[in-house]
Amino acid sequence: MGLPHDFRPGMQGPLLPKHMWSIRVRLEMAGNKRDLALFNLAVDNKWRDRDLVGLKVRDVFAAGRVRERASIIQSKTGNSVRFEITETTRQSLECRIADPEMIGLDYLWPSRLHHGPHLSTRQYARILREWVMSIGLEPSAYGTHSMRRTKVAQTYKNTGNLRAVQLLLGHT
Repeated sequence: MGLPHDFRPGMQGPLLPKHMWSIRVRLEMAGNKRDLALFNLAVDNKWRDRDLVGLKVRDVFAAGRVRERASIIQSKTGNSVRFEITETTRQSLECRIADPEMIGLDYLWPSRLHHGPHLSTRQYARILREWVMSIGLEPSAYGTHSMRRTKVAQTYKNTGNLRAVQLLLGHT
């Protein structure tokens, strides 16, 4: 069950809106603040995995609240990319940052191991695999790049505007 309609071997397809909803509901019901914030930010901002896991609290949080817009320097290109943080994602980030475990930490997704300052891309891929499996999808059909493609696929489907998709992904 659950292979994307245009799935090709080796390709990681985007999640459909019903998949995003199912994962969000499961994370909310489980009270998993970290994963809910991670999932929401991954869908919203179309970043590569290494940019997402390396995000610092100060990148999204200032003056006692989560920003509506912020920017990061993409690790692959070195380009600055401005992004919007939707209301749903801001709320989940506020809950994440308010968690007592986050006091004094620099990274939004700190490593639970002592050999790294933040979540590794490998651990993020494992977390994503759990999300996908929890809603009955085939994990080999989805990966961290699926999160990058999810919102972009919806934008293209709704607008047919390839240039908008290029800009969302930070492509030239």
